[in-house]
Amino acid sequence: MASLEPEGSQNSLQVAPTTASSSGEPRRASTASCPPTATSEALDGPISAGRLDFKVSGFFLFGSPLGLVLALRKTVMPALEVAQMRPACEQIYNLFHAADPCACRLEPLLAPKFQAIAPLAIPRYQKFPLGDGSSLLLADTLQTHSGLFLEELEMLVPSTPTSASGAFWKGSELGTEPQAQQAAPSTTSEVVKILERWWGTKRMDYSLYCPEALTAFPTVTLPHLFHASYWESADVVAFILRQVIEKERPQLAECEEPSIYSPAFPREKWQRKRTQVKIRNVTSNHRASDTVVCEGRPQVLNGRFMYGPLDVVTLTGEKVDVYIMTQPLSGKWIHFGTEVTNSSGRLTFPVPPERALGIGVYPVRMMVRGDHTYAECCLTVVARGTEAVVFSIDGSFTASVSIMGSDPKVRAGAVDVVRHWQDAGYLIVYVTGRPDMQKHRVVAWLSQHNFPHGVVSFCDGLTHDPLRQKAMFLQSLVQEVELNIVAGYGSPKDVAVYAALGLPPSQTYIVGRAVRKLQAQCQFLSDGYVAHLGQLEAGSHPHAPTGPSRAKSSYGGAAPVDFLRKQSQLLRSRGTSQAERESPGTPPTTLARGKARSISLKLDCEE
Repeated sequence: MASLEPEGSQNSLQVAPTTASSSGEPRRASTASCPPTATSEALDGPISAGRLDFKVSGFFLFGSPLGLVLALRKTVMPALEVAQMRPACEQIYNLFHAADPCACRLEPLLAPKFQAIAPLAIPRYQKFPLGDGSSLLLADTLQTHSGLFLEELEMLVPSTPTSASGAFWKGSELGTEPQAQQAAPSTTSEVVKILERWWGTKRMDYSLYCPEALTAFPTVTLPHLFHASYWESADVVAFILRQVIEKERPQLAECEEPSIYSPAFPREKWQRKRTQVKIRNVTSNHRASDTVVCEGRPQVLNGRFMYGPLDVVTLTGEKVDVYIMTQPLSGKWIHFGTEVTNSSGRLTFPVPPERALGIGVYPVRMMVRGDHTYAECCLTVVARGTEAVVFSIDGSFTASVSIMGSDPKVRAGAVDVVRHWQDAGYLIVYVTGRPDMQKHRVVAWLSQHNFPHGVVSFCDGLTHDPLRQKAMFLQSLVQEVELNIVAGYGSPKDVAVYAALGLPPSQTYIVGRAVRKLQAQCQFLSDGYVAHLGQLEAGSHPHAPTGPSRAKSSYGGAAPVDFLRKQSQLLRSRGTSQAERESPGTPPTTLARGKARSISLKLDCEE
């Protein structure tokens, strides 16, 4: 539970309240046993030990007895103003179950008339995953229950909709009766006083769903049940996410429209009459390759449009619209052009030079004009010399064999190691020898286990030599994109691939049992990822990442476009002379490693 502070303080969490002495004079509580220095600090200003290093925007209480504590203080000290004990945050959310004996409401303590207004009910996630649309703003609640604040006015003015709403919001627009004009200012001032005394701009009391069967349980057992339910309730998680996303969502300009995705072109008839017959009773299996290009180079997107789990139907000679989210935080898709698939269902779309994108990560969606099915990928534009870390999915992540890629087990600590490199600002590259027809399964598996966002490379169809395609893809990243690969993780089969890239043995990490003939060519992580992560965090590893924490996105969610922009500024600020002195595989050593860790929430990817 966060401490409270009088109104006017910004960062301090608690200041000693005043109490009445036996002689009737106010005095500071708990100051008699304090030394003179501590007493003067408590009286003159906030205590430095009670500060937070960051600004709290939203503070969530789960079944907190804060209301009981404040009510008890009010009983002992009648002169105490609860509203003045404003918390050091922008908004408080008091979540509780109606049958919880330990919880208590906060709103009636700030405005007594709110005891007649029920707390807001948090909608069930099963019925309303995006919320039920009800407003949480205090002003809307005051308008809805305006009768509670216009009792005196309704006795003087006939109760009409115009007079009631006018008396609440605009007292000067009332009728010309003298009595009504006298009552309006007092009523308006009461509403303004509530708005000024409130702890935020939204309602504070929120009631969670409580099954009726819990009323038969002993009262002593209810607090334990309710406390455990907060951490496993989908209703609570969805409510918190809605408040956080609403707080961090960028404000749209007046001329902009809400970011609701709607294709620029409606469905059209197929270009070929046979297409409708071919795709009947089969599902789409479209995929597009993640593209990495160097800044200033041509930006070309590739996709393949097939139907059926084993690519039994090829989409030939049909229109495909290409959309790119140029500002990922806004969620607005921009139509860049239209292409027609060839005889093998493939599509190549060059981004016009005048519309070339800058450094960043941009989601791409290729939508079939005939049925509005689509393929998704990411276009990553990087600066020269951008540093990257390569992970082989099947070689370094999976702890069990799954030919169809349904749900292989993940190695312990694998996600934390990848996130550690991403937090340091390195571009994450995932490679796999699986065919691209399994892209949806593999991406869903990465999202399920909350792997950080990165570039994913698959083999082009079924091949007898997947390692060769891995090597060709990584060679193109080094030679054409000019990436600087500083580390590689994989299985013993990947040692030759990393050696062909010129990666030294000290930067090649192989997971699993050590092989004697490969000990001089790589570093075996025999103790697993957990021990390796400890070495990276301690900085004792010779190739531990350095630099401040920057990128913090999970693979299931949209990658922040500013990630690579910030990284490019870091690389450019290093200068050409320093880049020449350092070897190609050496991570930057100009910045100290921060201690911040990222905790990212998994978001379900849209299929």
